[in-house]
Amino acid sequence: MKYEVHAEGKFQFIDEGKGETLLLLHGLFGALSNWDGIIECFSDRYRVLIPLLPIYELPPREAGLDALLDFLEAFVVFKNLTNMTVLGNSLGGHIGLLYTLKNQENVQRLVLTGSSGLFENSMGGSFPKRGSYEYIRERVAYTFYDPEVATKDLIDEVFETTSSIPKCMSIVGIAKSAQRHNLAKDLYKIKVPTLLVWGLNDTITPPHVGYEFNRLIAGSELHFIDKCCHAPMMEHPDKFNVIVERFLEKHVSVPVE
Repeated sequence: MKYEVHAEGKFQFIDEGKGETLLLLHGLFGALSNWDGIIECFSDRYRVLIPLLPIYELPPREAGLDALLDFLEAFVVFKNLTNMTVLGNSLGGHIGLLYTLKNQENVQRLVLTGSSGLFENSMGGSFPKRGSYEYIRERVAYTFYDPEVATKDLIDEVFETTSSIPKCMSIVGIAKSAQRHNLAKDLYKIKVPTLLVWGLNDTITPPHVGYEFNRLIAGSELHFIDKCCHAPMMEHPDKFNVIVERFLEKHVSVPVE
């Protein structure tokens, strides 16, 4: 991690650059470092803000999307954020959708990449298996088209997390909550400009999921990246950033008076 992680109250976050806010939301096994490419590309003219979602800190009985949405809303209020562009990957996209549906007046644009909310093949079809490093290595590699993107540091981080029984219980609880929170019937309510960036080889939220989001969110814009799986911003950061930049320029934010 090459960026400073700030701690204020109950929140931990990266806060780089100045200007209009890009609020970035990581996935279930994600980390703040997943967005390094966005920070490098955009922090010279945007404020890039990445909260660490308390996925592993939630008590197992509370582990679910409602608690994560409450946390995000509290963070936005705590940082006094308005006029945001919300970007979410995987579970982070799902949380971003829930936030936007509830607080649409506070969101200028929405960017989803490999988002859950309609269908997801969690961990490649199974939940975390404690104690098996090889299993975790395979599951992390499954997230990427090029298995080499799954570095040893990333695998070690996930392995350490899934070696904890309480953390495993939280992961399973959140994954099941995500599967229950299907948003198909609500997506028509989203009126903000929406960008969908999908890996053409995504095995967790396959391409048909991107097409379905595109169909259900009126006026949304869908792009695919070839030889790319579930985390385009990590596998092809340059291509991802070009698509995002064009979208931001196309839908210029209007400051709130």
